[in-house]
Amino acid sequence: MHIRELNPGEPLPLELLLLADPSERLVKAYTQRGHCYVGEIDGAVIGVYVLLPTRPDTMELVNVAVAEHLHGQGYGKQLVRHAIAQARRHGYATLEVGTGSTSIAQLALYQKCGFRMTGIDRDFFVRHYEEAIYENGMRLRDMVRLSLDLYSH
Repeated sequence: MHIRELNPGEPLPLELLLLADPSERLVKAYTQRGHCYVGEIDGAVIGVYVLLPTRPDTMELVNVAVAEHLHGQGYGKQLVRHAIAQARRHGYATLEVGTGSTSIAQLALYQKCGFRMTGIDRDFFVRHYEEAIYENGMRLRDMVRLSLDLYSH
């Protein structure tokens, strides 16, 4: 997989981004403020992630998605590792990520990549999303926050 930053004027891979975040309004808002990277195989976009500067020395990984038919093949881990390298390359000290408390595979992925849990934003998905979200047979309510110290890894 080849990973590159989306070119100015190039259309967002919205279908992929919506796999990780069902709110088109929120996706469009943070992609305008952040840096969108795409993963390609033979010229076809199969993965995406977005890095968003949030505070001095801190960047957030706000969306990571891989085409559904390619789940479980290591592409998500490649995207997360690339995001870590990009945040480090740009001089950030901390990379944060938030994911659903019901997002079992994503929680495991982030921890395998070195992220540690830092807190829970209770009812985040109730407050910020108009429609209820269900995942792994459970209603998604809370966001689990994780972070990675970029200088200790």
